[in-house]
Amino acid sequence: MEFLLLLFFLVALAVASAFGLTADTRDSADWKPTEEGRRWRSRAC
Repeated sequence: MEFLLLLFFLVALAVASAFGLTADTRDSADWKPTEEGRRWRSRAC
């Protein structure tokens, strides 16, 4: 039963990915925050 739940979860992820319903939220190795995919730029005071 656990195997079927895992399989269903993976299939649901694959279907969501195929329809573009997933998003990669990783920015990069330095983990700078982004706003709609654009990096924040710190401005000089």
